[in-house]
Amino acid sequence: MKIFINDKEILSLSETQKKVIKNEINSDIFDEDMERRLKYILIHKYERCFDRLKKTWEPKLAADGAKSFPIDKDAFAELVFAREDYKDRKALDSENEII
Repeated sequence: MKIFINDKEILSLSETQKKVIKNEINSDIFDEDMERRLKYILIHKYERCFDRLKKTWEPKLAADGAKSFPIDKDAFAELVFAREDYKDRKALDSENEII
């Protein structure tokens, strides 16, 4: 089993590794179960990151006079990303870098 992101192989499970997992996961649903687990991990990470983004930015937006916020997660995120004072992790790390 090989797992790719953007055509780059990020993980390869040998047949023996798959058999170890199949000791606990029925082989009839193995592929489906592995897909479900990968999706869960990525969606869980997104949800936690979004929660922190919202917790950080709702007070800032309110302080700037916003009376309401988009319910749609993507719309809220794009509202934040469009601000001049928004900085992603790379920009924040660059600012805090010791030279």
